[in-house]
Amino acid sequence: MDLLPGLPNDIALECLIRLPLDQFSKAASVCSHWKNEIKHPAFRQRRKSSGFTRPVFALAQAMVTTIRKPHGVTTLSSTQFYRLSLYDPEKGNWYDLPPIPELVEGIPMFCRVVGVGSDLIVIGGCDPVNWRVMDSVFIYNFISGSWRRGADMPGEQRLFFGCGSDSERFVLIAGGHNDGKNALKSVLLYDVAKDEWVTLPEMAMERDECNCVFHRGKFHVIGGYPTHAQGQFQRSAEVFDLATRQWCLEEDFLGADTCPQTCLEGDDGRLYMCQDGDVVVKCDATWRHVAELPAEISNVSYLTAWQGKLLTVGNAGFDELHRGYELHLSNTSSKEKTWTKVDIPDEYCGHIQSQSSSSSILGALRRRQRQEIGRGFL
Repeated sequence: MDLLPGLPNDIALECLIRLPLDQFSKAASVCSHWKNEIKHPAFRQRRKSSGFTRPVFALAQAMVTTIRKPHGVTTLSSTQFYRLSLYDPEKGNWYDLPPIPELVEGIPMFCRVVGVGSDLIVIGGCDPVNWRVMDSVFIYNFISGSWRRGADMPGEQRLFFGCGSDSERFVLIAGGHNDGKNALKSVLLYDVAKDEWVTLPEMAMERDECNCVFHRGKFHVIGGYPTHAQGQFQRSAEVFDLATRQWCLEEDFLGADTCPQTCLEGDDGRLYMCQDGDVVVKCDATWRHVAELPAEISNVSYLTAWQGKLLTVGNAGFDELHRGYELHLSNTSSKEKTWTKVDIPDEYCGHIQSQSSSSSILGALRRRQRQEIGRGFL
């Protein structure tokens, strides 16, 4: 059956791949042929190779409430409940994802969020109402515009683990700590397509609050700290090769004992990170200065890169709302690089779940804010 009556299917496909992200679910509901075509992995690959995909960032972000004080003074404040907000940097639009049906009060605290293909994966965390540690996996599909439940994360209780994706099929879970606050060196691999978990060989070191980045075709588990050195971040990293199923330890990966949570791979294949008020980039074994952070962002919650740009989100103080800035990396001189402020509506200025060395301890559950970002091209 023709996808569009009177047109060859190749031409009809050229029409479908040009649909904007927010129209996929509507198009998939037109007929079963459109739905099957849009859901097929080859459709996304064709859209990507034709240059019609665009970056979308999903942020685990605190809801914002309006506080009205005497004498007509009105202020905004973040709540303790978090939801998934989406940012389309090309259009400058912000909007909410539908809530997870099983969690109407908000997404799990300290959960991890990663993008895989046309799916957004929410893993683990604590129930926002009773603070019960969860092993759940929730998957939002942008094509169908709906949530589904994935296979639960196996093994012992795990919080503050590293989590990374190859953006196509696999999610790696590494380290964190168990219910006894003991750091872990165990590793799990989740196959999103098969909805299956596999236990991988353990890392050489325990790594609580580590970061996981897919870089140059391999998973890098960066930094973190062992049980006996609570909060003392290590500078090493361990690299996992999916082909050989083996780990390789890199002792001086970070170059300093620092929190690695902003470390990410840019679209130029290099690693970027925020460190001591600067953005730095890894060139071979050395981290080099890129630019100073904006004055309004001394506490960085989020850093990402796309199409020759950096986006950073953060604030100047714990009680302040978050602001965002973009930086073009094309200028050759760091002195020429200037940040451009991003227009963020007030309702999307809430705290992003993030982790840094300056995070505040708010109770026995170690309620540190933690970076939970999914990045994808849809």
